[in-house]
Amino acid sequence: MKRRLMTLALSLAAVIATAETPETALLKKRTAEFRKDVIQVADNVYTATGYSVQPVSMIIGNDGLVIVDTGLDTISAQAVLAEFRKITDLPVKAIILTHGHGDHTGGLPVFAAEGSPDIWARDNLGDENHAFEHAGLTINKKRGARQGGFLLPPEKRINNGVAQAYYPKRGGAVFSKDESLKPTHQLSEKRKTIEVAGIQLDLVAFNGETKDALYVWYSGKRVLFSGDNFYKSWPNLYAIRGSAYRDVQSWANAVDQMLQENPDKLVPGHTRPITEKALVIEMLTNYRDAIRFVFNKTIEGMNLGMTPDELVDYVKLPAKYAAKDYLKEYYGNVEWAVRSVFAGTLGWFDGNPTTLFSLPLKGEAERMAALAGGKDQLEAAAFQSLENSDYQWAAQLCDHLIALDPAAAQPKLMKAEALEGLAENLLTATGRNYYLTCAQELRKEAGAERNVEMPASAGDRSEANKAAALDFFQLILGDRNYEAARKYAGEYIQHDPRIGDGYEALVEALETNPLWKDRPKSTVQFKNVAADGDLVYLQTHKKIKAHDDGSPAHLVVMHLFRFDDEGKIAEHWTLSQMAKLKDSVSKHPLF
Repeated sequence: MKRRLMTLALSLAAVIATAETPETALLKKRTAEFRKDVIQVADNVYTATGYSVQPVSMIIGNDGLVIVDTGLDTISAQAVLAEFRKITDLPVKAIILTHGHGDHTGGLPVFAAEGSPDIWARDNLGDENHAFEHAGLTINKKRGARQGGFLLPPEKRINNGVAQAYYPKRGGAVFSKDESLKPTHQLSEKRKTIEVAGIQLDLVAFNGETKDALYVWYSGKRVLFSGDNFYKSWPNLYAIRGSAYRDVQSWANAVDQMLQENPDKLVPGHTRPITEKALVIEMLTNYRDAIRFVFNKTIEGMNLGMTPDELVDYVKLPAKYAAKDYLKEYYGNVEWAVRSVFAGTLGWFDGNPTTLFSLPLKGEAERMAALAGGKDQLEAAAFQSLENSDYQWAAQLCDHLIALDPAAAQPKLMKAEALEGLAENLLTATGRNYYLTCAQELRKEAGAERNVEMPASAGDRSEANKAAALDFFQLILGDRNYEAARKYAGEYIQHDPRIGDGYEALVEALETNPLWKDRPKSTVQFKNVAADGDLVYLQTHKKIKAHDDGSPAHLVVMHLFRFDDEGKIAEHWTLSQMAKLKDSVSKHPLF
């Protein structure tokens, strides 16, 4: 059966190369935010950016240094320390960890080796990872690697929205806390003032992105170190790698509390410091208000009985916030936040009784295929959606096709194309990375060298199968050319009780059974031929003499073939009827 090959991967690549999407262009422009630099925030405060994925800050005291967060790994930490050592030789007296994520704690061994510094953190440091471990969860690491884009080649990564594209050796485990060193001092109260090397700092506990978060307020120079409760992007109120509910109200309250400090300078948990007071106040104010708007609007819709799918259309960030570059969806996504608020406050049930006991995916897929007119029509619809750049619908249809036949390559390749199309049109880097990584995984499962094939229409398939059946029948019964006919045989389940299963059994029967073995080569005459998709009907006839009395008779034989998706014969039924002409009551012929 002939199929038209449509190399969508190549065509998509060509489109992307010639017409870059606005989302891709904006994300590329964003990369300037992560350039490698050491920024003097105040006369004794320096922040290193662009060395890994998270700024590392140094506060210079009378006889020592305070380090705020340590970066993702020891390699980047060593590079930062080398830059700091160009400024001062004073020993590290204290290290403060704003929370337990590995991208903030991975460089701890490097800075801790500079003497015996006090290490400050909240008393529940690593709370998120401990919850995963307690539950026995490990899938979060795989999903974390997808979100981070750690499995993608460099050409497929632009940046991570709030950081440059960095490849940590720990992969998806980078979001876990480094357990190699423990804090020497734990913050158990809401607020605590400490003094190190003549520097007075307030450590303020406030849940937001994590339940172990704190911010650092350096009142002497009016510098605020926010940790991940603020960075220049719409906040990641829900991480698609998986996390417990991030208390959105508490996050907004944390930003409000930071605003009450009235800072002049702001060092975010990611992205470059802000050193203009008016801009610091503006950013924190809008950040807080935008988070509260999304939360309150979501609750409003929930009280109206809306489901999460309805809420994401109902809750839209007002233009006065959405237009701000520091609130664009580079890292977090408003839709994900809306769904998280729903799930975190009401749980998984969306309120629609239909979803109390939904059909399993395969059951729904079978019914979707039936509605479409069959699996092949469903596949054709998915392909058409790809051609129309309707990537979301194509991906959803492909999920049904994969549920119907998990081993089939074609639906996986089609879904990979759909995910790549979705990625190009998404600004949120975490989602883009997740799309592209899953597409890469699907291509590997399907066979990376293969391209998407355009499914044959029902008419094309019927005609191709009919031609194959006619040629096959002529070759085996008329020409006795078994080698040539072999190309049409698939599994070949035989329903004739005189013949076994498989093509070799058919050949053996035709060469040994007395009814067929001595037949002369001839041209087979077909009286009727019909095809309907994968089913082909052939009717043959010949004049014979009845076995009992030798009177003239007609023998009509009906052959039914079922073809598989590759255009090979999967099953064969044979039905026959003999009629003596002298005994015929009907005036109608058998053919």
